[in-house]
Amino acid sequence: MTTAHGNALIPFGSASAFALQPAVVGNLDAYISAVNRIPMLTAEEETRLGRSLRDNNDLESAGRLVLSHLRLVVAVARSYLGYGLPHADLIQEGNIGLMKAVKRFDPERGVRLVSFALHWIKAEIHEYILRNWRLVKVATTKAQRKLFFNLRSMKQGLGTMSPEQVAGMARELNVKPEEVVEMETRLSGGDVALEGRVEDGEEEYAPIAFLADSNSEPTEVLARREYDHLQTDGIRSALDALDARSRRIVEARWLAEDADGTVGSATLHDLAQEFGVSAERIRQIEAKALQKMRVSMQAA
Repeated sequence: MTTAHGNALIPFGSASAFALQPAVVGNLDAYISAVNRIPMLTAEEETRLGRSLRDNNDLESAGRLVLSHLRLVVAVARSYLGYGLPHADLIQEGNIGLMKAVKRFDPERGVRLVSFALHWIKAEIHEYILRNWRLVKVATTKAQRKLFFNLRSMKQGLGTMSPEQVAGMARELNVKPEEVVEMETRLSGGDVALEGRVEDGEEEYAPIAFLADSNSEPTEVLARREYDHLQTDGIRSALDALDARSRRIVEARWLAEDADGTVGSATLHDLAQEFGVSAERIRQIEAKALQKMRVSMQAA
């Protein structure tokens, strides 16, 4: 029901008289002014449009229901500006929640759409805030989400909460005291850029400059050398210790590469036909050869 136009959010309907055209809405202030001029629906109009949408899937009715409640989304989104996210983005997410509410609205329940839609608008904005407020998620469980959206408004002052305040808030929100302390710690911490900014051609020091380079760490260097040795000289020496038949089986099963790039595509039955024995015998020879190779490589 909405689309983006520059920084503005533009509601639209099909041929609805309430539709706002892009030429009319040029920025966020103009959008807010425009949606506030859209007349509200009476209870009778709302019921009639709701029935038309439910029974006939009438998109024109859905558009009028959405457009008449866009001012509600603006009001709800304004209450979440304290999280530092763009007002336009909050409104956009709230509009998505409004459209979900309109889709599920049942006019026969005797509840006005404004009351029903409020939950869906807030839920969509909450999800957006949790996804974008911090690079690291601060609220994943139900209790954490409750704390995230209530802690700042309930907290007195800007200082650290006392044990009594923590206990009181935990009782009021029905969560554990340690969860209140954890969320307070998360909210009080700020995001730190891993990489520094470049100003006047010089890059400022940032945490990434103090991270250890594991590629030069002595034990890592030795481990890589040992691994390379086992992959080349170790395997070659272990193969040389096998008899011709065992070596042929291991190479065909694990090392040989076909024209299509497939490694070790030979089957037990293929090799059984080649050597004139059973597939089970080939499996036994293979297992014994691999065990012998492992012992040889460990001793190298």
